[in-house]
Amino acid sequence: MGDESTESTERAGTEGETAGAGGRAGLVAAVRAALGPVGVVLPVSFTGLPPIDVQRAGAGRLEQAGYRTAWTNEVVGGKDALVQASMLLAATGQLVIGTSIANIWARSPQTLHAAASQLAEAYPGRFVLGVGGGYPQQAEAAGRAFGSPLATMRDYLDRMDGPTQPPAPAADYLRIVGANGPKMLALAGEASDGALPAGVPPQYTAYTRELLGPDKLLVVGMTVVPDQDRERARTGAREMAAALLARPSFAAIAAQIGLAVPGDREPDDELVDALVGHGDPDAIAATARRHLAAGADHVVLMLQPGGEFTEGVAALEELAPAVAALD
Repeated sequence: MGDESTESTERAGTEGETAGAGGRAGLVAAVRAALGPVGVVLPVSFTGLPPIDVQRAGAGRLEQAGYRTAWTNEVVGGKDALVQASMLLAATGQLVIGTSIANIWARSPQTLHAAASQLAEAYPGRFVLGVGGGYPQQAEAAGRAFGSPLATMRDYLDRMDGPTQPPAPAADYLRIVGANGPKMLALAGEASDGALPAGVPPQYTAYTRELLGPDKLLVVGMTVVPDQDRERARTGAREMAAALLARPSFAAIAAQIGLAVPGDREPDDELVDALVGHGDPDAIAATARRHLAAGADHVVLMLQPGGEFTEGVAALEELAPAVAALD
């Protein structure tokens, strides 16, 4: 553990020097190298929290399996993604922890910046902040009006660097925006260090890379249905693909890349294959490879929601050797 911590500190120091030399582009390059090509969302359900010692053990298992990055998320209430990140960082040796996403309705922008800065100071090179606009019911839970998603996110990002008492630590960290639609992606490229779209086909990953340019971080969330039984996996993947297609934002995504959406019909095999990694580990790695080839810096494997935590960790462990070959 001591040797791992020393190595992590030395690597972080090198990354800090790189970031200082090259500004934000240098920081993006350093984080890109630290994340590795494929990471995972820690499979914590929104319907029930596993005990924190179980979460710590799960994060340790994922690190031992070879993953270099794990991501966590939040809605409003129930759990705090920044608190969870701090506990997972403390429980692991070199694992990078990212938020995918920290919800803007869960805390003020200055508080989020201060918390992220403190994590970056405590764990140099090991924390990435993904921030997202959430949903109207989450704004309501916080006693706020949802308003225009684009204007709200722009205002939130602008206010993150506002003055605080005491001042936030002068520790730099990467800030990316959870964004799927073209307008939010454009804002992410303009006002942050990159974007985190999820549930999109590789063609849209290519579009997003072109929109962001080469110096922004592009993290793509990819839903996965691991199952050695190909037909059973495809059935589960088709259900997930249908749910993704039903999102209001998907019409804009499809229009941007000229993708035909099936309407009331079930998505065909080609569309299912593009939207959901499914099957055995090699098949899932192949889908991740398509996103990387299209311009993603990092692909995040997302299991179907609602599963049991330790079973989810075990499923991700089984995928690790195949996706590690993408490094």
